[in-house]
Amino acid sequence: MKPGVYTQLYIQLVFAVKYRECLLSEPIRNEVFSYMTGLLTNKKHKSIIVNGYADHVHVFFGMNPTMSISDIVADLKRSSSLLINEKGWFKGKFQWQEGFGAFSYSKSHVEKVYNYIINQKEHHQKKPFRDEYLDLLKKFEVDYDERFLFEFFDNV
Repeated sequence: MKPGVYTQLYIQLVFAVKYRECLLSEPIRNEVFSYMTGLLTNKKHKSIIVNGYADHVHVFFGMNPTMSISDIVADLKRSSSLLINEKGWFKGKFQWQEGFGAFSYSKSHVEKVYNYIINQKEHHQKKPFRDEYLDLLKKFEVDYDERFLFEFFDNV
């Protein structure tokens, strides 16, 4: 970053496994999320927490403004997919769904967002991912077209 540039940008990313398959079992999640944390750090972002559930991920970080959010997501998805596929954890090819949600927060919200993300396993015993994601879109007053949301399945 150039001298004299000072920022405080807290971003939560949310994206899902292709077809919302529940492929991210706990041991795999731990390794993939740790890997994503390293990717963020290597790109000079401040990783706060990476966590999620079997079919999606939440990435909360302090953003270095030298990269666009779209480039950060593309890098996270591409690199983590390569890791997963190289490990051979699944038959066939692992992929993330198209699209993502990105939500910004002030410093005063960091602890609350962190606590929300760290408790994903417990949270999703009560609320499905579809409801969680739609609640985020509504809370942040994001206009969306249902045709372009993640593929949601009522039984997951």
